[in-house]
Amino acid sequence: MKHIALAGCIVAAATLLPTATSAQAPSAQERAAALKQSLAANQAALHRYAWVETTTITVKGEVKKQEEKQCYYGADGKVQKTPIPGASTPQAAPPSGGGRRRGRLKEEIVEKKIGELKDYMERAAALVHSYVPPDVEKIQAAQAAGHVSVQPAGNNATLTITDYLKPNDKLGIGFDTAAQQLTAYNVNSYVDKPKDDDVTLAVTFGRLEDGTSYPHQVLLNVVSKKIQVKVVNAGYKKNPS
Repeated sequence: MKHIALAGCIVAAATLLPTATSAQAPSAQERAAALKQSLAANQAALHRYAWVETTTITVKGEVKKQEEKQCYYGADGKVQKTPIPGASTPQAAPPSGGGRRRGRLKEEIVEKKIGELKDYMERAAALVHSYVPPDVEKIQAAQAAGHVSVQPAGNNATLTITDYLKPNDKLGIGFDTAAQQLTAYNVNSYVDKPKDDDVTLAVTFGRLEDGTSYPHQVLLNVVSKKIQVKVVNAGYKKNPS
């Protein structure tokens, strides 16, 4: 997962939007410059860390797949992920058909269903990384299309973005402007078709000793199919200099 410090991302994103208390709105160039500077600083902070990403996929409450990966930023600036030996739980194999034709046909049907479910689970898991962390360019595009609104409430503000990644999806971001911390990050979307497989996604945040914010837990639910994808990022340690 590409880990840009999310608090900095939203601070930067907030500079794209006019506020009721602003004496004079910054120019588009100033907003873009502030955005790039904030993102660069926060990404540089996380580049100093390595962490463990644990992904668990369950169907009807039963764990179907679990894997752990050691993550860190490589020299090319991209996240490198290495599976941790012995930490992954393989998916259950289909039952044996017993050798008879009818049994073999039943086995083939089961295998097909398992294959379809596996493909769907992988696409649901990939959706997590499409929304976390938020893409500033997508936020800018949504704002240009008039799909971004902000609701200030004291020291808190809620940024609502529609049509962020898919038509009719919604991304809601809560931010404490005084503490400069994220308070909420929620998504309403879908995997394939709206209403058929609607998805909810919520993020719980953690903060490192230096104040950097990161997505500690990401929980995605496909209610209609009873599929849940949970991604936990933990064990952040600074890489040797």
